[in-house]
Amino acid sequence: MLEIIIAPIRLIRLRYIPLLLIYFAYGASSFIGIAESFWFKDELELDISYIVILNAWIIVPWTSKMIFGQVVDSIKIWGSNRKIYIFIGAVLMGIATILTILVAKGIFPTKEYNFYLYSFASVLAMVGFVIQDVVADTMTTEVVDRSQTQEKIKQELAVVQILARLSLGLGFLIMPPLGGYLFNGDNYLDIFTLSLFVPIVSIIGVLFIDLDEVESSPINKDIIFGGLALAISTILIGYSNFAYSQELIFLLSFVIVLYFLNEMIQDLDKDTIHNIKMVMIIIFVYQAIPHSDEIIKLWQMNVFDFKKEFFIKISLIGGVLGFLGLWFSTKYIIRQSINEKSIGKVLLWLVAISTILSISNLLIHYKVFNIDAQSIFLIATTLSAPFKYFAMVLMLTLIAIHAPKGKTGTWFALMTSFINIAIQVGGLFNKYLINTLHITKENYSEFGTFLWVITIVGSIIPIITILIFDKKIKIDKKTSLTP
Repeated sequence: MLEIIIAPIRLIRLRYIPLLLIYFAYGASSFIGIAESFWFKDELELDISYIVILNAWIIVPWTSKMIFGQVVDSIKIWGSNRKIYIFIGAVLMGIATILTILVAKGIFPTKEYNFYLYSFASVLAMVGFVIQDVVADTMTTEVVDRSQTQEKIKQELAVVQILARLSLGLGFLIMPPLGGYLFNGDNYLDIFTLSLFVPIVSIIGVLFIDLDEVESSPINKDIIFGGLALAISTILIGYSNFAYSQELIFLLSFVIVLYFLNEMIQDLDKDTIHNIKMVMIIIFVYQAIPHSDEIIKLWQMNVFDFKKEFFIKISLIGGVLGFLGLWFSTKYIIRQSINEKSIGKVLLWLVAISTILSISNLLIHYKVFNIDAQSIFLIATTLSAPFKYFAMVLMLTLIAIHAPKGKTGTWFALMTSFINIAIQVGGLFNKYLINTLHITKENYSEFGTFLWVITIVGSIIPIITILIFDKKIKIDKKTSLTP
């Protein structure tokens, strides 16, 4: 038992710490989460459809990550293609926070204009986070000791990903409750101003990180132009009156990202290419599960009048259990994440756990067992939270293991863009469903149908996909590893 408890501590190396601080800063950005949710609801007074639109747009920088990945791999600024980009990301995040503060002050007379400025700030912040994310992901492969055997390198890549998620989780664990505690119901400006510490933390991390000089790789003009074409198309389509703009952006992103991913893996051996494709299909469908956290949070606020104190409690419980779940499962995750064949088995369990949480919302809606809504949601969170980081650690470790030398930034950018494109599928599904059922913040009469659909779709489809494609992954027993 003691070995399980201290396992993550024993895995930490001094060279990891500055990198982990950057990940902690990303988690710490959740400091404004509770205040922002209530500000969005009470001050902007926007309908639920605005949240769906905003969620669809702020993910666009993530699907255009290939540009940033290629830039990080190929272009040095002032002799740096790592640290300088962390600084740039921090500046963009700081500007976005200042814009949000201006919106909170109500500099525009109408809620629509304030929403547009807030949306711009949100996208700008996402660009900053994307830049830092690309660089940090790239550095997770560069802090690893490459003088070891191939088996040990794979294990250390898994270790770094676990420690990175623990750092991220620690930020999510500490900061939302702290931000919620400091939020008194109307001091939005104070909370937004305090959140300026987030980019400062990431800058502190990069100041102390020690990396060997990284050689720049030649610029892949196809990826640069493809990414620019996607970004420009996204902007033009977004500002048009085209009825299916989000769908067209998704289709363009999917085709472009998939094309470049296929190009990048052509130098690998046949079995590795086959396994990567099978895993990509499983990951895509799993990530495409409709995620409706923000929609359900608004439902809880508007229908059940959940207060900020309850969300603070839920945030704290979810953060603690998610952190502890990953902490105590470190050795198990290392064993599973270095083997492509394991991901299907683990994701099946995660789908089952996600279904339990979805069923809890149905119990709340239909008032089953005469148990109050907060108690049911509390129990569901307690059961599901310990597993919240498992899937991402598995995916990122596999991405790191197969990262091509000299193209790590681009590889991570394309693979994580692929994951985020899958998330867009869930967002579009939610949009169609909400519009079809005519759900608004004043009308939740069909919300039960909404919950049933996302529960069934979110369980049946990924289970079938995993069962079909997991069997097609080929494993060479001579390379099967255990730590």
